[in-house]
Amino acid sequence: MAASTHLSNLTTDKLDDDKRASYNLDTMLEPNFKVAESVLKDLVSSELATSYFIEKKVREFCQLYRSFSDDQKGALLVTLCRNFGLEHKKVMSAAENLLQEKEDNIMALLRLEERLKDLLSPKYNWIFAQIGKIDGGVKFLVDMRADLLCSISREDGGIDLLPSMRSMNNALRDLLVLWFSVGFLNLEIITWKSPCEMLEKISEYEAVHPIRNWTDLKRRVGAYRRCFVFTHNAMPSEPIVILHVALTDNIPSSMREIVQTPKMMSVDSVMSSTGFKPEEDVRSSNSAIFYSITSTQKGLQGIELGTYLIKRVVHEIQQEMPNVKVFSTLSPIPGFKMWLISQIKEAEKGCCRVFTEEEQVNLVEHFGPPDRFYCSFRYMLGNGSWIQDDSLVQILEIPLMRMCAQYLFLEKRRGLALDSVANFHLRNGAVMWRINWKADLSPRGLGNSCGIMVNYRYFLEDCDENSSKYLRKRTIATSEQVEHLANESVQVKTSSKL
Repeated sequence: MAASTHLSNLTTDKLDDDKRASYNLDTMLEPNFKVAESVLKDLVSSELATSYFIEKKVREFCQLYRSFSDDQKGALLVTLCRNFGLEHKKVMSAAENLLQEKEDNIMALLRLEERLKDLLSPKYNWIFAQIGKIDGGVKFLVDMRADLLCSISREDGGIDLLPSMRSMNNALRDLLVLWFSVGFLNLEIITWKSPCEMLEKISEYEAVHPIRNWTDLKRRVGAYRRCFVFTHNAMPSEPIVILHVALTDNIPSSMREIVQTPKMMSVDSVMSSTGFKPEEDVRSSNSAIFYSITSTQKGLQGIELGTYLIKRVVHEIQQEMPNVKVFSTLSPIPGFKMWLISQIKEAEKGCCRVFTEEEQVNLVEHFGPPDRFYCSFRYMLGNGSWIQDDSLVQILEIPLMRMCAQYLFLEKRRGLALDSVANFHLRNGAVMWRINWKADLSPRGLGNSCGIMVNYRYFLEDCDENSSKYLRKRTIATSEQVEHLANESVQVKTSSKL
């Protein structure tokens, strides 16, 4: 399609200057961009052509798309949505014809229904299906959806086209849901003998607790540790979801107990070049701790794969070690500190309390005059320097644990837990079991949650019931510790002595 037609369309949409800048109209005048448009047009018009011709055009399009910049990809996705989406007037006309047809004319009804069904399937659906048939096509679509999600967040097509772009995203997601159903996924156990390429990707993708070096990686796939991944036959060397498990004799309360060399083995055996791990005494472990789960593909966002991986891993561990009866997590709380700072700002305005009188008196001694107390406290939280002061750590333990319980247990979004990690495990039927002080003192842990972590415990016999109550009644299964701390926080916050 000519560039002038696109410019006319964009003018009709009345995009403001900011949107014009983000959309980058200049990309539409570049030769490769016009070629990609032409290939898409030829591809759609060739539905009845030979499979060889269709495959050739699909490969040509994919090659062009991969060579584009982010702005060019965004512009092409907008073009794909605009020119190969639903033709609404034809849909409405077909729907009216169907409504006007007599109910006893079955053959005519079936023809009209088939016509409406065809019109309700956008042309880009057919394009996606053809891309999925070529080698590397599934991975291409996963990456394309990641680009599409970015385009939607940037509103590349403007406000008017945003609903259509979301509809295209939903169509692509639904297609990927079918291709990535649990029956098509392969469960693999990663060890030190796994291919080097896979080990490198395990290290690169680790988002919860970054892997520092090869020694750290070797430990995490060694004795009393398990690393499970889901792979797909269309992406055989690509880990889709990664789950790290520690085999222990209790439920750990800190990452130190996870990442340090297991007490059942020596450092020499970890570094041994003659074997990837020593013999394990499987009878010494009664607990399996899920301490990191990572989805590696942004393009699979919204497709629930982590839940299935945990269920498969539980089954594998039960088969391998029947004596393991306890299944728990040691989980981060990624949004707690940001929420905490927002609560401190509210307290600074006099809208609520976050500290008792005694706590505030003790803290003022550390942060100067009362009128600057909250500002100084926020600054201290931001740089994490408080962890170096033992007396301050002791003072902060009770109030921060209290507010963390409120954040996890009481703060909601659409009736579900505000914290994304909490929502994931609660949907799976886990119990919010224990909040742990000074559990992750890494820069990431201090930056996300002031070093606090939480255990979610999976009682296998109760998971289905817990999940149902959470999703239907918005009821969170929790321990007495968490509920008690949350109630204390509410009492302090709503105190009349402001």
